[in-house]
Amino acid sequence: MNPAAAEPRLETLQVGAIRMQVATQGSGPLVLMCHGFPELWCSWRAQMAPLAAAGYRAAAPDMRGYGGTDAPLEIDAYTLLHLVGDMVGLVKALGETRAVIVGHDWGAPVAWHAALMRPDVFHAVAGMSVPFAVRGSTELLAALHSQGIDDFYMQYFQTPGVAEAELERDVTATIRLLGFNASGDSPDKVAFGRIPHGKGFLGDLVEPTVLPAWLSADNIAEYASVFTRTGFRGGLNWYRNLARSWDLLAPWRGAVIRQPSLFIAGSRDDVLTFPHSLRNIERFTQTLPALRGSHILDGAGHWIQRERAAAVNALLLEFLRGL
Repeated sequence: MNPAAAEPRLETLQVGAIRMQVATQGSGPLVLMCHGFPELWCSWRAQMAPLAAAGYRAAAPDMRGYGGTDAPLEIDAYTLLHLVGDMVGLVKALGETRAVIVGHDWGAPVAWHAALMRPDVFHAVAGMSVPFAVRGSTELLAALHSQGIDDFYMQYFQTPGVAEAELERDVTATIRLLGFNASGDSPDKVAFGRIPHGKGFLGDLVEPTVLPAWLSADNIAEYASVFTRTGFRGGLNWYRNLARSWDLLAPWRGAVIRQPSLFIAGSRDDVLTFPHSLRNIERFTQTLPALRGSHILDGAGHWIQRERAAAVNALLLEFLRGL
C-alpha cells in the first residue's frame, strides 16, 4: 500500500508511568512530532503522509495531559523533565533507539530540551513558533513581575480552575476563536499575550466570518469532541510548572544544542512579539551552532504546520534529507 494513501495508525503504549496514545504512519527513520497548546496529535496530520511517502516513520503522540494520553492529577507531574522523559520513553516504546524530534508551540521547548538533554537519542531537532532559548539567570514569571507585568496570559493560567472554567464554558467556541485569532488569516488580528482587564483569555477575540481552509468546521469539531471529554487541565498544568522547570534545568544553564537544527515560524505569529523571542532568534548562531535554517513564513500565524502545510513539509523534508 502507498504510505501516502494510508491513514495514520492509532495505538496506546505504556511509556514509563503513563499510557500514551500515538499516531504512526510509514516506515524508516523515526520522526517524532510534539504538539502544543491546545492541540492534539492530529495537528500534524498534514505532515504524516508526506513524511511516510518520503521514507520516514512519522509518529505524533497526544502529549502528557492531552487526548488519549494519561493526565496525572498532580500539577508537578508536568515539568519539562517529565515531558522530555516521555519522549525518550516513547522512542523506546516504538522499538527505536533514536529519532529526529520536531515540536510546535509548547512542543518546541520539549523538542529543544530533548535534544539538549539526550543528544544520543535525538540526533536532530526542528522547532516551530517558539525559538530555542538557553536557560538564563531569571525565571520568566519572576522576570515579568519584576517589570510590572501581571496580566500576561501565562500568569493568568497559573491558578488552577480559573482558565479551565473560561475555556471549558463553550469548548467549540474556544477552539474556533483560538484557532482563527492566533492565525495569519485573522484580518483584524488581536494581539495575544496580555489579558484584557476583567475579560479573560478569550475576551477580545473575534468570530471569523469565514473559516480558512485549514480550520474547517469538521476540524474544529474533532478537537472540541476531545477537549469536551478531557478538559484543558492537562495542558494548562504545563504552564504551572514554568518556575519548577526553570529550577530543575539549572544543570543546563548556558548549554547549547550542537545537533543539526531547524526553526520555522510565521511572520504574524504573536510569539515573535513576546519578550526576548527576536533576541533568541538572533542568538541562534551561538545557541544552535549546527543550525541548517531559520525560516519566517510571510503572512502565516501561530499554527504554522497547519496554515502553511506545503511550505513546512518542503522545509522539513529538505532538512531531513540533509542529515
